[in-house]
Amino acid sequence: MSITRELAHEFKDSPAIVCCRTTKGTVISPGDLEDPSIFKDMEESGLISITEDTLTIGEVLGAKLVKDIDGLTSLTADLLEGTLKKTKDVKKNHDGGNKVNKEVYVNDGVLHIEVEQMSGLSLKLPLGTLGNILPVQPTKVEKIENEVVGTLVKREFGVKEVKLGSETSFKDGILVIREDLCKDALKADPLVKKIEMDIITPDNRHVYSNTIMDVIPVATKVEGQLGEGTTHILNDMVFMLTGVDEAGVQVHEFGSCEGYLDEKIDYGKPGCPDENDIIVRVHATIQEKTGMERRGPHAAHKACDVIIQEIRKILKEIPASEAVKEKICDQVKRNGRPRVLLVKEIMGQGAMHDNVMLPTEPAGVPGGRQNVDLGNVPVTFSVNEVRDGGIHALTCIGPASKEDTRHYFREPVLEALAADEELDLVGVVFIGSPQVNDEKAFVSKRLGALADTMKLDGAIVTTEGFGNNHIDFSYNIEEIGKRGINVVGMTYAAYQGQLVVGNKYMDAMIEVNKDKGGFESEILGENTITSNDAKRAVLMLKNKIAGVKIEPAERKWSQEVIDANQKIATEER
Repeated sequence: MSITRELAHEFKDSPAIVCCRTTKGTVISPGDLEDPSIFKDMEESGLISITEDTLTIGEVLGAKLVKDIDGLTSLTADLLEGTLKKTKDVKKNHDGGNKVNKEVYVNDGVLHIEVEQMSGLSLKLPLGTLGNILPVQPTKVEKIENEVVGTLVKREFGVKEVKLGSETSFKDGILVIREDLCKDALKADPLVKKIEMDIITPDNRHVYSNTIMDVIPVATKVEGQLGEGTTHILNDMVFMLTGVDEAGVQVHEFGSCEGYLDEKIDYGKPGCPDENDIIVRVHATIQEKTGMERRGPHAAHKACDVIIQEIRKILKEIPASEAVKEKICDQVKRNGRPRVLLVKEIMGQGAMHDNVMLPTEPAGVPGGRQNVDLGNVPVTFSVNEVRDGGIHALTCIGPASKEDTRHYFREPVLEALAADEELDLVGVVFIGSPQVNDEKAFVSKRLGALADTMKLDGAIVTTEGFGNNHIDFSYNIEEIGKRGINVVGMTYAAYQGQLVVGNKYMDAMIEVNKDKGGFESEILGENTITSNDAKRAVLMLKNKIAGVKIEPAERKWSQEVIDANQKIATEER
């Protein structure tokens, strides 16, 4: 497979091997050369041989072949005339000699060589084949300045105790939830046959539970719409939705995390309860055989939200003076810094794979739009819309890699990008993962077209789960990458979810597995993205934007590589 001019520049220091039979007199161009990214497999299978005499791509471009050669032949000096020798710096000598190659770049079709001595002599030569391998000098530098384009205020109220009672109230840190709310919740959807609710305290986690469908923060709008104004949040407690159907079948897809809660949750992960959180467990029983349809899980979520909504009404009325913490979330436009986009691939294959986008209340259900109903096309969010609970997760994929509602509320990659003073985070795009292959290609192309209008320098693409959605994952990265935008991908792959699809733009990948064996561990949140994963991804993206070469990944999952990269990312901070 031949390479492009862009790849010729990227792999200019890689071995030069012709992709096809090439005849005497051919002037070597990128189209004559094989893709270096597949050399390792080709060497192992004996298809190619690379020796010390093999020239690099940068050395052979523009040289003329002196005899006919077969495909997959390594190019050496005896096969060519007019090879480009690498220019080396000439050290300054005792009598003040010149140091060349101070700066080499291409601009307006001319090769520029800046010389350090001789009063800054600049040589300008007509540009030929070298244009394929030398970088272009930018002609315009935008003024660097920060501009606040939106502000969200989050007021947090501490919860000391949660109990069930005759009336919902919140006073002095004690939350009382009306016990017969479960009866009201049954009215949310006829598919919900039974609702139960109990309280699980941090000192009593060894409690058996059915599979965990979602973890949901309690938050409400006090002023403004989602992503702006003021939001009140209850700290130190979360809702946890569990579910089965009438036949006792767990509402889950690839893997289920039913079991004892002290064993089946990775506490402290972005989408999980924290160690000291009080858990309000709502258990839904839905109509038999609807657990693998969109309507079954959706009904359970609607019923749970009825209970949370009554708490929201109380939370709206709490005076600001009682808040234990107030956080100002500025949405900043960093003009003059590299423009980057966060792309979150979410489940949208039908069945129970769905999500609610932009509900009326933070992390709520009513008022939102489901990505499956929208055709899974990319939808752009502001940074603060995501921070303010713009996604309610309905999906029931394997628990270890599931990004639930609380995960999106505390999205670590968004926070890492938004906090980095060297990057301009322009927004977040959520794109669904359809079932049908043609639809996958369609929505990915829409993502590429959208990215093309944003004048991006880079993007991070994430996905939860593994398997079918990795097809979309590779499509999404390719559609962004082929437009000249630097891309970093983040996913669980490891052993069980190894990527079986790929393309040349998937050269910078972040593995988020935490299970020692590389499996779906059926522990909630274990293999989801954390702040440490986000640090590696942001640093890798900045390296790509800066033109720093990223070494090829190991052919199989390697925790040693992850640990080494994590050390580098942590030290950079």
